[in-house]
Amino acid sequence: MSNPDTVNHFNEQGDAHMVDVGTKAVTTRVALAAGEILMADSTLERIASGRMGKGDVLGVARIAAIQATKRTWELIPLAHPLLLTGVEVELTPDYDPARIVCRAEVRCVGQTGIEMEALTAVSVGLLTIYDMCKAIDRGMLLQNIGLLRKEGGKTGLWERIPASCPPVR
Repeated sequence: MSNPDTVNHFNEQGDAHMVDVGTKAVTTRVALAAGEILMADSTLERIASGRMGKGDVLGVARIAAIQATKRTWELIPLAHPLLLTGVEVELTPDYDPARIVCRAEVRCVGQTGIEMEALTAVSVGLLTIYDMCKAIDRGMLLQNIGLLRKEGGKTGLWERIPASCPPVR
């Protein structure tokens, strides 16, 4: 049995366990995460002009990100399966430096947070871009993946300091 006042995935004996959220209040929960993938100028130009050869890179990455939110509980060992009420994924090309910024907002009504689903969406969306473009640019770099905002639950609203957010121009 875990102490309900602690927020961790370890019981009193130090063993990993899934936190029991059964007594937590059901609230609307929202999480926003973001990250980016840096790439060569020529790679971004091919993606933006639709000349990648594998299809719509951003469309496929968006679908992959949405799908990933629904499978987060299978990927993160102690995450709970959640009934999502909405997922929005935005992929924005930027040219200074050449990159694509991914933002994912995930919503549910439930007893536990949705941060892992938003972070998983961003990670898988960016990994999909890498996969679809690696034949021409193996030097792409995923970076600045992080939670920007979460709402709901006992702690309410939390926001990252704007200066430390992944920049979007």
